Amino acid sequence: MLATPSFHSLGLLLLLSFFLGFAFEDFFAKASSARPGGIRTFPLLSLGGGLLYLFDPAHLIAFTGGLLVLGVWLSIFYSVHLRERDEHGERNAGLVVLLLNIHAYLLGAVALALPHWVAVGSTVVAVLLLTGRDQLHTLARRVDTKEVTTAGQFLILTGVVLPLLPNEPVTTLTSITPQHVWLSLILVCTLSYASYLAQRYWPPAARGLWMPAIGGLYSSTATTVVLARQANSDPAARRQALAGITLATGIMYLRILAIIAVFNLALARELAAPMGGLAAVALLIATLQYWLIKAPAAQAQDQTPRGNPLELGTAAVFAVMFVVISVASTWVKTQFGTAGIYWLAAIVGFADIDPFVLNLAQGGIAGIGEHAVSIAVLLAASSNNVLKATYALSFGGRQTLQSAALLLLLAVGGVVLAVFLASVKL
Repeated sequence: MLATPSFHSLGLLLLLSFFLGFAFEDFFAKASSARPGGIRTFPLLSLGGGLLYLFDPAHLIAFTGGLLVLGVWLSIFYSVHLRERDEHGERNAGLVVLLLNIHAYLLGAVALALPHWVAVGSTVVAVLLLTGRDQLHTLARRVDTKEVTTAGQFLILTGVVLPLLPNEPVTTLTSITPQHVWLSLILVCTLSYASYLAQRYWPPAARGLWMPAIGGLYSSTATTVVLARQANSDPAARRQALAGITLATGIMYLRILAIIAVFNLALARELAAPMGGLAAVALLIATLQYWLIKAPAAQAQDQTPRGNPLELGTAAVFAVMFVVISVASTWVKTQFGTAGIYWLAAIVGFADIDPFVLNLAQGGIAGIGEHAVSIAVLLAASSNNVLKATYALSFGGRQTLQSAALLLLLAVGGVVLAVFLASVKL
């Protein structure tokens, strides 16, 4: 008994096949020779493929036969097509025309048998790849081999290593699993990789406060060091440097809040008010600094580190730090209780607070409630601001005295909020 296709599926089949055919004819409108396919051919191919699928949806004998007939016909066309020469005298060896005809045929069965998003998504992607040929080729010429290697490293971290790691604790020293460690690493690497790509391939990011904002997504501490150096060596950069240091710290609060929300939404809700408030104050101060400080005649550019943050060595160091802090946190909690975690939070703020925050967000310390974790996060962020104030004075001197004072003010604000939370009874 033949399956009865729905009206929506048939309508979608025709709509997508016309869309594909229209894009095909528009793209090849100026071609010197005819190409098989178009606004009439593709709907007929899709209808034919759909009908042949409905004849035998279980074994697909008729549908496979139709695909073989189409393949034979396309192979004949391609053998003739190879003898042609393009405007540069090269052989026309492209497979786009053949693949689009096969796509149109398969679309009939896909629209009738699979969820509609599969048919829509595959057709839209095919059209975008067809019409975006020039842009894609230009992008391919801009990207060098090093960028491809970096992208490959990122894919190895996310698609190869992560699924292979166990999701069970491997030691009694901590409840963190290897998969948790790597997932945390991937989250931070994703943020840093996104900021790296933006500053490399988005020219407007090299002007104004875009670069400090992007640097805050990766490391507000590193951004502070670079901007302080620039403010000291180039007076023309002072305006952007001072505003940028404050802006990067404001972005840091939002980054930490976003990272926590990925793993612990309840904890993110509790921290939303204090962290969001500190971020709002920092962003407001940065805006006032940028408006009120006298603008130099020539704005300095290239304000944040351009090193690729996705080196595997850096990833390994982060993973080790994550595990060490997890074990240390568990030990401190066992020996000194919750108060020990607060002292540890103040200490780790002078290093990299991301492993500490991620460990707390994932429940890496048993017996610590969300209220205590919120206090620890605020203390860690505050001590990190003290470190950045020290860096600002060390590398910028008197030129960044204002930034150092504001960072200390934000640190005091974070400690005050932490004390307030500690005084509130759950």
